[in-house]
Amino acid sequence: MSSILTNNSAMNALSTLRSVNNNLSETQNRISTGMKVNSAKDNASYFSIATTMKSEGGMNKAINEGLTLTKNSVSTARLGAETMVDLSQQFVDRLAFAQTEGVDQADVQKELTSLAAQMKTAIDQSSFNGENLISTAGSGAKQVVSGVSRSGATLATTKISFNAVDLEAVHTSFAGIAITNASTAADLETALTNAEGFLASVTDAATDLGIAEKQVETQQAFLTELGDRLDSGVGSMVDADMEKEAARLQSLQVQQQLSTQSLSIANQAPQNILSLFR
Repeated sequence: MSSILTNNSAMNALSTLRSVNNNLSETQNRISTGMKVNSAKDNASYFSIATTMKSEGGMNKAINEGLTLTKNSVSTARLGAETMVDLSQQFVDRLAFAQTEGVDQADVQKELTSLAAQMKTAIDQSSFNGENLISTAGSGAKQVVSGVSRSGATLATTKISFNAVDLEAVHTSFAGIAITNASTAADLETALTNAEGFLASVTDAATDLGIAEKQVETQQAFLTELGDRLDSGVGSMVDADMEKEAARLQSLQVQQQLSTQSLSIANQAPQNILSLFR
């Protein structure tokens, strides 16, 4: 039955056209933004997960940048400690030389005094951004935040721990060793034994700082890779498949043209009814 009051064909065609236009608008938005989930209304679950993961990724990147400062401080301190190891070894060598009978102990002491002064200089200059990890003020147990971890809704931070050794105290011990031409063989042997012990302490400090620096470097590399994985995971949930969207856009444009033509044909139906009365 045909009616001039209710055009069912036109309403169906209009409904189809409206649906096509909505889909076309959605596809064009995905192509322009590159995202298939741009807000919570697109996919609430994916939007929530993606927002959380982006937040974690941002925190890890910020922490990674902060670790660069820590790494530079530790690296500078390690350089100072290794320099002091070299100077300490020279100190021990000169004391070993002093054990030889007939050596002028006063001349050896001048060398020892010079080496101790160089140790002090190395310690004082081993500072980065105002932090000196081998000075008295900067020594002790250290903890730096290395990342974030999440268990359900609980967020926590992970930490790297290491010890910064007071090499100023060791320098004072080296500087306290004094020999003269009046020193006995027992005195010289005691000085050598003590210096060897101080050298071991400096070597341990340099080793600990080297381990800490390597640990920070490894964590930074991990955070960089982790950030890439998080970005990739978030992208797989919210990024638009551009090839698919491009194909869909062409399909919808054709559907839009056909729906427009269908609506035009449906709107002509009342005119056909009027022609019956002519």
